[in-house]
Amino acid sequence: MNQKKISPREADDALSEGLIEGRNAVTEALRSGRTINKVFLASGDTDRALGRLAAMAKDAGAVVVSIDRRKLNEMSPTGAHQGIIASVAAHEYASVDDMLAAAAERGEAPLLVLCDELSDPHNLGAIIRTAECAGAHGVIIPKRRSVGLTAVVGKASAGALEYMPVARVSNISSTIRDLKQRGVWIFGTAADGATPLHQSDLTVPAAIVIGNEGVGMSRIVAEACDFKVSIPMKGHISSLNASAAAAILLYEAVRQRG
Repeated sequence: MNQKKISPREADDALSEGLIEGRNAVTEALRSGRTINKVFLASGDTDRALGRLAAMAKDAGAVVVSIDRRKLNEMSPTGAHQGIIASVAAHEYASVDDMLAAAAERGEAPLLVLCDELSDPHNLGAIIRTAECAGAHGVIIPKRRSVGLTAVVGKASAGALEYMPVARVSNISSTIRDLKQRGVWIFGTAADGATPLHQSDLTVPAAIVIGNEGVGMSRIVAEACDFKVSIPMKGHISSLNASAAAAILLYEAVRQRG
């Protein structure tokens, strides 16, 4: 099996998620259609049963990663993981189609948030909370290199996760291309953005892109944006927290759509 190697940060983050361990438990979770974020396999275990489970997980859309057995032992609440642990979503995922349909049903121009590889569950939870309060139609996250809908995200959203659709997509760039074809304009947040926030027209069908906490938007996502929006900065610090930036853009959209 050629699973992706897991980083220590990913393994530690999984401890805050709902975990299912053991071959039978993971098998039944997959058969039942339960949403699974990641499946962790002990490095070096190559028997056929684990191979079949890995294939089932991939078919279900989960990310399969290989992890040192000692780390898997640390993650295991019972110590009886049988070489496999799955982290499950705190909430079911929606689809981008669901979000656009909800906007159409409400007679509103779509307002979406795309999170480009956010790693902090508190940031994602705060963005979901603000998006719900601002009347956005959905939040979109990538499957890889991104925090999923963990219990920490649910708590940080202060209940908003029950009302705000979140879609998990295989490729953010492909999703952006699809949204453009459907008439949605893409607004990326960037310190060097050429379009000042208050000159941006957020009354149009819009998707706001929020980049990674450390490096911002990835190059390919930045190049795909229709507009790179800058937020006025008057202090000595040159950047805002990801969730704060999302809140500012979302409420500028609320103001303009007033």
